[in-house]
Amino acid sequence: MWQAIGLAGGLSAVAIGLVAAVAPLAAAFPHGMHTFGLQILNGQGLSGLGPAHIAALVWSAGLIAWLLFNIARTIMRTTAEQRRQRLLVDVVGDPWLPHDAYLLPSAKPVAYCVPGRRARIVLSRGTLDLLNAEQVQAVLAHERAHARGRHDLLLLPFIALALAFPWVPVVRTARAAVPVLLEMLADDQARRTHDHVVLVQAIVQMAAPAPQSLGVTPALADSAVLQRVDRLLHGTRNGSRWMPATAYSTAGLLLCGPLAVLVAPLLCTTIWQI
Repeated sequence: MWQAIGLAGGLSAVAIGLVAAVAPLAAAFPHGMHTFGLQILNGQGLSGLGPAHIAALVWSAGLIAWLLFNIARTIMRTTAEQRRQRLLVDVVGDPWLPHDAYLLPSAKPVAYCVPGRRARIVLSRGTLDLLNAEQVQAVLAHERAHARGRHDLLLLPFIALALAFPWVPVVRTARAAVPVLLEMLADDQARRTHDHVVLVQAIVQMAAPAPQSLGVTPALADSAVLQRVDRLLHGTRNGSRWMPATAYSTAGLLLCGPLAVLVAPLLCTTIWQI
């Protein structure tokens, strides 16, 4: 749902400018964009558009450029940070071959994932001292779920949006909510193979701040510990059968409007050329 809200919001902001820009070219959308597209193809450019309409067009073009710039900047920063984190783990950590993980020589309980094509699952010696063997396996399953699901890629667009529009309340809310939802998603994967009570015990015992940086999946017991524990103890695994259908249907409806505004002119132009 947050993905749909973010995508629909971005597309709508771009589409509003386009609709306003082509208003004088036709009485109804999408024919205005269709006419504008034909003008561009025929070399007539901005003919028929006034200063306000050109400003609206510049708004849409600038917004697209600003979004692409922040996405590219986030990708580069995240990739560089992940590379740095992997290097640090390789230098400081000891390979824990039986579990395909790395151990840090720290007495502080730490468990996190450095994602990427060659992900690193990282635990500390303090984690092994704190948890029993079953709890350690639940922690490893949780972190492997982050790595296998590439949750860093799911989080990346929201980081980019937060950089692009930090003053928009819904963007800040999404940026705070999505990491917690990703933690819950990893919890669901872990409890498929481990008892949920064991996972809860591990979460509670490790409920202390862990190293965080851009591009590193949030540690096991970071944010919203109480929400996760309550969900694991009192929530149902499967939930209501109609809930997923409702969520996906709502997400689809959110995207229908802006996609129709942007795609319809292209279809009209293609049909006209045929």
